[in-house]
Amino acid sequence: MDRVVLLGRTFEEYRKYFLLEPEDWRGKRVLDVAGGVSSFCAEANDAGIVVKSVDPIYSMTTDEIARQSGPDLDKVIAGVRGLPTYRWTAYRDPEHVRELRERAVTRFLEDFSIRPERYRVGALPKLPFGDGEFDLALVSYLLFAYEEHFTYDFHRDAVMELMRVTSINGGEARIYPTVTFEAEPSRYVARLMEDPACEKFRLEIVETDFEFLVGSNCFLRITHC
Repeated sequence: MDRVVLLGRTFEEYRKYFLLEPEDWRGKRVLDVAGGVSSFCAEANDAGIVVKSVDPIYSMTTDEIARQSGPDLDKVIAGVRGLPTYRWTAYRDPEHVRELRERAVTRFLEDFSIRPERYRVGALPKLPFGDGEFDLALVSYLLFAYEEHFTYDFHRDAVMELMRVTSINGGEARIYPTVTFEAEPSRYVARLMEDPACEKFRLEIVETDFEFLVGSNCFLRITHC
């Protein structure tokens, strides 16, 4: 990926990425960081989870977002065909991926247009929320995945910010996946675990049974000590 692209992902995909059980989070406050055109925020709120999504693209109009998301999806679908860095077990084929992405962006655009209060303009490493405002912060396909685009300092500052906005009483952050788009383990995971700035947090790799990008069957879970 030569830049961060707009790809919509569904609630069910988030559930698999992060091992989320909906009944465990009903009534809880969840933040979807770099949520983009995913339908997680809309679908999760329908399920009784109090979700807000934050992304710089929310400064754009619905039509502007729709115009960009289409070409981004075409580019990604064309790019993943035949690549050895993807396993076609979680999805049937590239057209199945396209179907889910289109479903997600359609649901997102509908919700974004009628419930704009759920969507805040902002980006790591400085989020527009107060201290301890959320029980859970989620980041998918940004940190670690785009390692070549973001420095280690950016990742460390992002982790500090994610933990600032999560409650010290049981709040946590989950970052998926822990590999880059080249299907290589991110170098930054180990550095974060050894960084004195993160000593007040507990960092652990959690395995899942979901894998599309090779090696993407893990997320980093960060909790307050």
